[in-house]
Amino acid sequence: MADSLAILLEEIRACRTCAGALPCGPRPVIRAETGARLLIIGQAPGSRVHASGIPWDDASGDRLRTWMAVDRTVFYDTRHIAIMPMGFCYPGRDRYGGDRPPRPECAPLWHERVLKHLPAVELTLLVGRYAQVHYLPPARRMTMTETVSAWRDHLPSILPLPHPSWRNTAWLRRHPWFASDVLPELRRRTAALTGP
Repeated sequence: MADSLAILLEEIRACRTCAGALPCGPRPVIRAETGARLLIIGQAPGSRVHASGIPWDDASGDRLRTWMAVDRTVFYDTRHIAIMPMGFCYPGRDRYGGDRPPRPECAPLWHERVLKHLPAVELTLLVGRYAQVHYLPPARRMTMTETVSAWRDHLPSILPLPHPSWRNTAWLRRHPWFASDVLPELRRRTAALTGP
């Protein structure tokens, strides 16, 4: 199974399905091994990740690692943590200065095939609204806040999180329960799934 996952990852990294819609060109970003017990599904790489080819290699990744209480070594250890965004390539900027939504082709084309090779995953972190809308219907709430505040409803296999972007700093201030209630559970589960 490991060999077939490796072949699938090569196929994904060679994907050019929506090349014409990507202003910076395709550079699919994904990391996985069959033994990973924790899966992170975010939205799409940002410009820094597009440049480096390393998922969550930016300020949002720094904040996510702080939330999880792991360093970069643990975070990027694919024996424990798999990382698969909703859209594998940087979608470019929108007219308001933020990133465009993930390309809609990726998840239907690749996710199910990747998930078949991740039988050991015990917890999936759905980071941001795009992942939550895709993976939680009809159980998800109407807003990201409602979805995250109902985090206990999705355990033990799923934990919805807000996106760790600086754009959500005000949201984090307005919702202190996230730090007091959700983060301790996230850290406890992360430590259990990434330990020896």
